[in-house]
Amino acid sequence: MTEIPISGHTQLYCLIGDPVAHSISPAMHNEAFAQLGIDSRYVAFDVKPEDLEDAVEGMRKLGIRGWNITMPHKNRMKELCDKVSKASEICGACNTVKNEDGVLYGTTTDGVGWMESARFAGHDPVGKTMVQLGAGGAGTSILVTAAIDGVKHIDLFNARDKFWPRVEEMVEKINAETACRVELHDLSDQDRLRDAVQKADILLNTTPVGMAKIPGCLIPDAGYFHEGLVVSDVIYEPRETELLRMARESGLSTFNGMYMLLYQGAASFKIWTGREMPVDIVREKYFSG
Repeated sequence: MTEIPISGHTQLYCLIGDPVAHSISPAMHNEAFAQLGIDSRYVAFDVKPEDLEDAVEGMRKLGIRGWNITMPHKNRMKELCDKVSKASEICGACNTVKNEDGVLYGTTTDGVGWMESARFAGHDPVGKTMVQLGAGGAGTSILVTAAIDGVKHIDLFNARDKFWPRVEEMVEKINAETACRVELHDLSDQDRLRDAVQKADILLNTTPVGMAKIPGCLIPDAGYFHEGLVVSDVIYEPRETELLRMARESGLSTFNGMYMLLYQGAASFKIWTGREMPVDIVREKYFSG
């Protein structure tokens, strides 16, 4: 495998966010380009919120073919696109843009990434009942994609904060436009949370609780679990959050957000290039260990 030398024909893709220096996305996409012999490169740009509109207009005019968007720009980027997918329209955010001759098409692949990572772990969510903790950031994309793809029922628990009305509106759209039934609950209602988890096939945390900077667990104790429950966390640093540790020690199947990152990138890659990312190679090189 040899990278094609940069030339006057090299096409550019990128990641924008604040911050982005920690991202593994450039490594995985450039590996994929090299493996497939595609004359393209992927770089990361740190873009402050106040500079987002200027940056997007610059990328449009420079002919950058596509980009990923990470925090804190996913919601605003949706508004700057010319066209968006059904999933982005419902959740109000996008993490992937394709620039087609100056026309920006936006979509969200975070949900695709989680669904594929669940299947890779041996747990297809389609037709299942799920409890989801949190509806911000990637959580909204997962919620919408899961509903569109055929998850049967989702009990969504979210903090009753200033974003609560937006989440209510999103849930109404999902229930009106998909066959999935989503019920929104206050995250502080522990009795209802326990009852919902007891009935669920899958428990998913999409909040930042459990990260190194925000330690803790939204499930108070293992008494909430039941045999056969699958527990997932979108967090991948640390690799095992307190939630996943407690579930593993209870004998439950678990998986974190590492492969979600891989598969959302693969979905973006397919949108941009029309080709499948060599995920086996990328996974072995950058996601093992």
